[in-house]
Amino acid sequence: MKTLILANHKGGVGKSAVATLLAHYCHRQGHRVLAIDLDHQGNFTSTVTLSKRARVASATSDQLLSNPKVNLPADRFVLVPSADPLLGLERQPAQHTPFARNLRDFLKSVDGQFDVCVIDTHPNPDIRLIAALATGDFVLSPIQLNQEAIDGVRALLHHPRVGFHKIKAVLNPKLTMIGLLPTMVEPTPFQKANFLALVQKYAPMMIKISDAAGDFARIPKRSAIAEAQADGLLLWEMKKTAARDAWAEIEPSLRHITEIVAPKTVTASEASHAL
Repeated sequence: MKTLILANHKGGVGKSAVATLLAHYCHRQGHRVLAIDLDHQGNFTSTVTLSKRARVASATSDQLLSNPKVNLPADRFVLVPSADPLLGLERQPAQHTPFARNLRDFLKSVDGQFDVCVIDTHPNPDIRLIAALATGDFVLSPIQLNQEAIDGVRALLHHPRVGFHKIKAVLNPKLTMIGLLPTMVEPTPFQKANFLALVQKYAPMMIKISDAAGDFARIPKRSAIAEAQADGLLLWEMKKTAARDAWAEIEPSLRHITEIVAPKTVTASEASHAL
């Protein structure tokens, strides 16, 4: 099982929406998916629950940190929902190391049950984020195209406690940054200028999805995406033309990210056919 963490030190960037899209897309691709919501606001929980595609565990995500043993239902798509006790974990500093250890041990215990684990996190740089980064495989950072968010990338990378580089160097050398994923992208001159500024400043962190110039992963701002999130719908199953158009724009980015996290295994018959 590979674990993908959605992280950004700024709220309101579409992080939970991206987590939802990726969880459903991985399931659509045939992967066994575990979704974990470590944000007490519960947006990831709400949208996945509304879809009625995942089985909701009786345990809540705070228990993954505070309880050394948690059992999950047997299913190909399972959600461990958010809960209010997540707010109290940071206020127990003596338990922070056990919290991180419990999450690590839990993820190891379900390694054979799932192929992909998608974890949504809260913007606060607290023990929830540390525990996730300390045991995860990949980090993806949704980001809005405004100067405040662009400047905030530095905190994501260099925060003295939960920065990517600090966690990778001290706690988790296997942690890999997939990159920055611009969200709610609009074809306006202002956003085009900000997109160019982001590319120029953080070129190595942009997610190239083809050899075409400027073809980086992104999530456009489309009303169909917001509608799907609000109603628990799957964008690719909606009949509206606007939904089909939005899906055509989004799918290449989701496919590329999913292939990084969970590369498709080529079967013997597929290999033989290719020859």
